[in-house]
Amino acid sequence: MSFSSEVKNELARVTGEHSSCHIAELAALMRMAGTMLIGGNNNLGITFTTENAAVARKVLMLIKRGFDLKTEVVVTRGRRLKKGNSYLIKVAPSPVVTEVLSSLGLLSGGNLNVGRDTGLFRKTCCRRAYLRGAFLGGGSVSRPEGEYHLELVTGNLDFAKTLVRLLKAFGLAARMTDRKQDYVIYLKGGDAITSLLRIIGANNALFAFENARVVKDMRNQVNRLVNCETANLQKTVNAAVRQVEHIKLIVKGPGLAKLPANLREAAELRLAYPEATLQELVELAGGKIGKSGMNHRLRKLEQIAAELVKVES
Repeated sequence: MSFSSEVKNELARVTGEHSSCHIAELAALMRMAGTMLIGGNNNLGITFTTENAAVARKVLMLIKRGFDLKTEVVVTRGRRLKKGNSYLIKVAPSPVVTEVLSSLGLLSGGNLNVGRDTGLFRKTCCRRAYLRGAFLGGGSVSRPEGEYHLELVTGNLDFAKTLVRLLKAFGLAARMTDRKQDYVIYLKGGDAITSLLRIIGANNALFAFENARVVKDMRNQVNRLVNCETANLQKTVNAAVRQVEHIKLIVKGPGLAKLPANLREAAELRLAYPEATLQELVELAGGKIGKSGMNHRLRKLEQIAAELVKVES
């Protein structure tokens, strides 16, 4: 089961605080995945399609609880490989449906309201329910182990703009783009996604997301430390190999005996301990000099070797 399905299954069990919350949630669900039917005498009907059984049950519950309409459910088995069932909820055209659509804000004064549902947002709980319905109807979220990404997809531009404004009202940096004939409202970043999960009531998914984030962040931190240590080790090895080669040039030339005592000591330590780090060389020298001093002496030896090469050439 995808993480999106897990979130939707949890949200399908969340019940709004008031009847106005139920209406707001159902309105968003219908805008996401519902369509209107036109019957005889210009009566209107409703259809709603989803591939999630829990979402279908939620829509049925909201319709029955708020309006007690007669509904019909058609289940279609997917024919393609790994394709699940599709659930079609249908309310036959009747004069009562027009009143229902007006209550949901889909009709205003007998005309189609394309997506300006501000009348449903009087309470914070209703705004939360509206976003919950939008996610149930057309939302998805990637697993936290991968890239952080949550999106809501709709073919209605006005509705998409309403969702962006609503998300921003909750302090979420929502963005919108188009994908073929749809509009995609999306959130990036773990903090924004966990905030939305909290807002819409997906508490179990929120905990799972946060736990996965902690593990992922810790793993990334360990990887960064390992990479840094590996880079430092490689840098130390490369420097040591170069220093040994330069000191060997001095040995073949004038010899270490010609060097000042401090440089001769550094050269002898490096030759004796070619794999030692700078700090280890300092400790082998008895702590008489610091890392910067030891590094200065080794650089001085490399300069002497470089001068010898110039003279020979």
